[in-house]
Amino acid sequence: MRRLVGNNFARLRKERGLTQEQVEERSGFSQFYISDLERGRRNPTIISLYELANAIGVRVADLIDETEFGASDEPAPSRKRSLPKKPNAQQPS
Repeated sequence: MRRLVGNNFARLRKERGLTQEQVEERSGFSQFYISDLERGRRNPTIISLYELANAIGVRVADLIDETEFGASDEPAPSRKRSLPKKPNAQQPS
């Protein structure tokens, strides 16, 4: 999810012609934080997502949208987990 948000944020920021420094001025988040966010190294709160989305003029939903994958993105892995199989009990003969 961090990578998805970071990639979406970077793409949307660039589409709007904004630099990380300009987003820093608009949002109050440091350029270092924004850089880490875009590289998937930050786990932003919903409040942070709201403020960052407003700074670049998008909706929070745009930051978590899974339909726009960049070249290095992969869909999130399935959360379905299989349970280990129990060994077969010996049947009496």
